[in-house]
Amino acid sequence: MNEQYIDALKALAEPHRLRLFWLLIHVDQCITLAEAMDVTGDTQYNASRNLKILYKAGLLTQEKRGKWVYYRLASQEHPQWVFLVDSVRALPAADFAEVTSRCRQRLAMRKNNECVVGPNSDDWLAMLSNTF
Repeated sequence: MNEQYIDALKALAEPHRLRLFWLLIHVDQCITLAEAMDVTGDTQYNASRNLKILYKAGLLTQEKRGKWVYYRLASQEHPQWVFLVDSVRALPAADFAEVTSRCRQRLAMRKNNECVVGPNSDDWLAMLSNTF
């Protein structure tokens, strides 16, 4: 059996990684570590580790642009990978409503579709206090 497929299943068995992967499927954009930290509320260590595990499992790609590394959903062509992505895509949106809202707010802070704000910025914290 394909070892990378097993790694992908293991990666998605952890709730924080599943949430990140679900977001990347549904917001249809790439995300930086800083954005992932703010959206999930994870520490830098945990958010970075989760993104790297998803990347190493072949579920994400990464691209360095300036000082940021952008993670995006990897294109999947083999049927088992497509089914895996589709099964996560089919999870109820209500289970991810709060994190989806936070993600859209955080991505709206971009300038020219580029991340310009680090994690836990004053602007982000002010936005959170007005929203939640």
